[in-house]
Amino acid sequence: MPDSTQESKSQSAASDRRRTRFASILVIGGSLVIVLAGVRAAGSIITPFLISLFIATMTGPAVFWLHRRRVPRILAVLMVIGSVFGCLTLVGSIAVGSLEEFNQNLPSYQEQLESQLHDFSASASGVLDQFGITSGFADIWSAMDLGTAAGMARSTLLQLGNVLTKSLLVVLTTLFILFEAFRMRGKLNQAFLGRTEKTWSDLKTLVRSLQKYLAVKTLTSLATGLLAGLWVWLLGVDFPVFWGLIAFLFNYVPNIGSFVAAVPAVLMAIVQYGGATGLLVAAGYVVINITIGGVIEPNFMGDSVGLSPLVVFMSLVFWGWMLGGVGMLLSTPLTISLKIVLQHYPDTRWIATLIGSGKT
Repeated sequence: MPDSTQESKSQSAASDRRRTRFASILVIGGSLVIVLAGVRAAGSIITPFLISLFIATMTGPAVFWLHRRRVPRILAVLMVIGSVFGCLTLVGSIAVGSLEEFNQNLPSYQEQLESQLHDFSASASGVLDQFGITSGFADIWSAMDLGTAAGMARSTLLQLGNVLTKSLLVVLTTLFILFEAFRMRGKLNQAFLGRTEKTWSDLKTLVRSLQKYLAVKTLTSLATGLLAGLWVWLLGVDFPVFWGLIAFLFNYVPNIGSFVAAVPAVLMAIVQYGGATGLLVAAGYVVINITIGGVIEPNFMGDSVGLSPLVVFMSLVFWGWMLGGVGMLLSTPLTISLKIVLQHYPDTRWIATLIGSGKT
């Protein structure tokens, strides 16, 4: 009888634990949904902060290096941030200027496109007619209109204008983050008495991983943009600087960004010179992306990213849905940060293992 009672108590305790665990999962899941909904709703506020945070992460080493050379803190921060945002302003000016010029040249591009499509349609229809096949190229080509591209260009200009209006907020936030970094260790000493070294070590691991990823990605993206711009310039395609800039920016988007960046340059080459030049542009982009993205970048990056290809792609979709284009650009750094945080807690370490690359 006592054994039966003891067994009943054990089963009851096990059942209570299962209910408690299930309730905890429901609470965590519900809380996560609420947090994600809040992040998506507050995207316009969170996005500038994330941009500032990653700019501060990238520029922090330069600021501390200047400070170690006896440059005052304020001057060191202002020198580095001034250089960064000066470059960004230059890039923005190039983008806006190229889009405005494209808008002005749109009628001539429209005429060239219609002429080439008409010639291609006539040639293709003649070949298909020999086999008794009726083509519908005329209907397809009549539906194609570069006026849509003009609307997209104007929309892009407006978006760039909105970014410029927020640039002051990004600059100020970055400045405050960098000034705060000088006092961070002292604050950790006060906030985590007895656990300061571990907390500081965890924070340095996170920052160093992000800095390595961002540094390598920036250099490889710069090389991709320079080579792509040089290639389209050699082929005589209009706006080579702009296409190089697009290649540079989209290289931050994992897996698909480099190939998406090639599409507008290829279309411009087709509009100007025809399909043969378009194929040459496409072939050049493929060679550049395979060489840099498939060979050079992995050798320098090593396993610093530590994410499986599926997780990289899913993070691109998820953060893009959450925060738009900026979320797509920052999808890998955000997921790396999440993985490193999860690794340092026993209860969530299994999640970090699942989203990792699996390399040991």
